Amino acid sequence: MDSGLIGKREKAKRYAEDRTRFRFNHFDLTFHGDNNEHQVSYSNGVFSCDCEFFLTHKRCGHSMALEILLKDMILETVEA
Repeated sequence: MDSGLIGKREKAKRYAEDRTRFRFNHFDLTFHGDNNEHQVSYSNGVFSCDCEFFLTHKRCGHSMALEILLKDMILETVEA
């Protein structure tokens, strides 16, 4: 294997271990819930989910799970 590539792979592993190096700005995903799939998006610190609970509370189990998963990789959300 190319020695330059070996060095890059080692660097990538170091980067991946430091979650604070990453900051998500936008994403869309399909969340496989217990009963249904849900479309969840995130843009500039704001989550959106197509589940009924989110429509009335602006947070849901899907968005909160992502907040936990992506801790230090998204802007902190303020609980209302």
